[in-house]
Amino acid sequence: MAGTRKHDARLFAVETRFQKLAKRPGGIPRDAAIERAQSAIDDVKPEFDGWLDTELQELASLIKSAELGKADSAWIERANLHSRQLCDSAGTLQFELLSFIANSLCDVLDVIQRDNRDNMESITCHMDALMLAGQKSYRRLRPEQVPELTKGLRRVVEHVTILPPGAEEDHS
Repeated sequence: MAGTRKHDARLFAVETRFQKLAKRPGGIPRDAAIERAQSAIDDVKPEFDGWLDTELQELASLIKSAELGKADSAWIERANLHSRQLCDSAGTLQFELLSFIANSLCDVLDVIQRDNRDNMESITCHMDALMLAGQKSYRRLRPEQVPELTKGLRRVVEHVTILPPGAEEDHS
């Protein structure tokens, strides 16, 4: 590699506007902010049951209409939106299993939408798991407490993400 010059990289920190605002005097202490956030989350938890039931019903209805061939072309985008909302909200409220399953469903929906492939069995499998995890007696479970379920869902996602034999990946 004769003829190439070695340059020493120089790292320097850039303070963003947000960092400057966060460091300015007069704000509330970090621990107080965390306590307020936790209190706000605790206030929202009782409303979660009704919201969860509505989200699951809407998602199930979308998927059922797709299974019957009655869904419009944007159904998968709406299903993905509902699934992402479930994932984010459940994660925030520390319903880890529900969040894990919704995230896994998002992975499946992303691949199906990207590759324009039909795989309703994988979606139905995830919906069944979401319905189970949405029950009050299962909501507090963590993914590692149900290893058979989580391992099975991971295998489903792996199966969906593998291209069929002879298919070339072309996303240009």
